[in-house]
Amino acid sequence: MNSTDVHVLSVGTALPGPAVDNATLTRRLGTPAVWADWIDSFIGTRTRHFSIDLETGEARSSLTDLCETAGGKALASAGLSAADVDLVILGTSSPDMLMPATVNMVADRLGIDDVPTYQMQSGCCGAVQALDVARKLLSAGNGRTALVLGGDNSVKHFDLTADFSALDPAEQVNVVIFGDGAGAAVLSTEPLPGAAVLRHVVLRLVGLNRPPGQIVEWFGRGDRNSDRTPIVEDYKAIEESVPRLAADVLDQVLDDLDWSEADIDYLLPPQLSGRMTETIVEALGVPGAQEVSCVAEIGNTGNALPFFQLERALPRMVAGDRAVGLAVESSKWIKAGYALEKV
Repeated sequence: MNSTDVHVLSVGTALPGPAVDNATLTRRLGTPAVWADWIDSFIGTRTRHFSIDLETGEARSSLTDLCETAGGKALASAGLSAADVDLVILGTSSPDMLMPATVNMVADRLGIDDVPTYQMQSGCCGAVQALDVARKLLSAGNGRTALVLGGDNSVKHFDLTADFSALDPAEQVNVVIFGDGAGAAVLSTEPLPGAAVLRHVVLRLVGLNRPPGQIVEWFGRGDRNSDRTPIVEDYKAIEESVPRLAADVLDQVLDDLDWSEADIDYLLPPQLSGRMTETIVEALGVPGAQEVSCVAEIGNTGNALPFFQLERALPRMVAGDRAVGLAVESSKWIKAGYALEKV
């Protein structure tokens, strides 16, 4: 075995509150009941979880809370403690605060100290960025074990008191697509039975001269009364670009590893929405691979989603199985992919 191999030992995830179905969501937003059927048919996301109580507006969970739970589960599953962690990395687009960094608050909660910590400020590719940084640091001899986290708390960007039917479609689609959640993985140069090797990671910014597909604003005391829309998504641009970018990065992962499509046993595709993921998988054309998707059940949880996919895929993989995960970020267009192999 190559001593620089980095293994995924375990995964943990966390969701806040009960699942919110489309009928409950549309009723809370004050829209006609037929909107629930529209979400089912055209978005394909059936349920999601929110970090606030929809009825009272009371906050249930912070991103720190969710990451603490996911990270604690991952460590326990690997049979490790805080003292075994050599570095902590978090990928998120929605930290609890600008400062302190959420990754440091999570480390404090878990009892981790005197180690390097990193926070990747990114959209749907942030979790893959975190995996990449952890893999490179561990491979270079910077410790043996990393706790890698990813999560988002998107509901805080939505005004649930607004007239939903009067919102621009670019705002409407975000309310029905996104949910909140967190995930974590323990990576190590020392394998455990059942672990998978993280063979390769590809990350490429491809947004030169392209307008952002999604914008999420920050407001402070000085501009809190700004009339800028907090979150806007160009869903049409995403529909057009994501399938192509997913295919591009899949080809690059396979070329870099000298694998063929027939070598893929599990495909972890981008998780934008139920219908969008179906479109992407069809376009990728990897019929021999088992699809691992969860967005229809938990919503688009951003940087948490790769961990929910890994949580489903890893127990099913046997020796010799190979898996490829893909992610595309529309904020400024990043394509990402990673490959795992059970050995």
